[in-house]
Amino acid sequence: MRKGTKMIKQLTLSAVLVMGLGSAVHAAGGESHIEDFDFSFEGPFGTYDQFQLQRGLQVYTEVCAGCHGLQYVPIRTLHDEGGVGLPADQVRAYAADNFDLTETDNFPANDAVGAPDLSLMAKARAGFHGPYGLGINQFFKGMGGAEYIASILTGYTGKEKEEAGVTLYENTAFPGGWISMAPPMEDGFVDFEPAHANDLHHLSEDVSAFLMWAAEPKMMARKQAGLTAVILLALLTVLLYLTNKKIWAPVKRRAKDTPAE
Repeated sequence: MRKGTKMIKQLTLSAVLVMGLGSAVHAAGGESHIEDFDFSFEGPFGTYDQFQLQRGLQVYTEVCAGCHGLQYVPIRTLHDEGGVGLPADQVRAYAADNFDLTETDNFPANDAVGAPDLSLMAKARAGFHGPYGLGINQFFKGMGGAEYIASILTGYTGKEKEEAGVTLYENTAFPGGWISMAPPMEDGFVDFEPAHANDLHHLSEDVSAFLMWAAEPKMMARKQAGLTAVILLALLTVLLYLTNKKIWAPVKRRAKDTPAE
């Protein structure tokens, strides 16, 4: 008995040490702060804001496309309903004005400066919140990849440092606290037509929503299919319950009326 108790204590102590080391490593890397933005597409009934996606496309084109590509996103999907929703002629004009498309109609890759492609960025960061990456904040608060991107864009403090000949910029949202990407934009960096709020917060929110759509273009269709499935399953459950009661009702009545021996 004493040997078993000693083993349990050792296992418990080991688990505590592992958790402590994990926390220490996280602290050493710098704790990141992710702001909870209120996106329209969050929740089971949320939908993309078409005008916000169009503004986000403009921010991506004028600011982000110089370093980051969207190679997994077909340009033709800018016309799809439930997403950016541009008219077909505007999509063709956009493609002609911005890209030289010869072999594919996807947004081109852009790896000239080694910057990551943004096609799946919002999806890739969707489950990073909560203890040990369990996605707790995403589940309860709707926080995910879009919040991470927007927080990065708004998280610069203005401080800089140089390491190994590379300039790093302090950022409260980036893991470790320092990022090699310089602040890409500021208040009034993009002008919208028709006019719309273009301070840093709104610009970051718009482009983050667009990148969420780029990673999840069928999110609205999937939500609709899921809601339809839940309703059908609920109706089926009710029908099965009523059918079960009707089938077994005579048996229960006979059992009730039969006197006990």
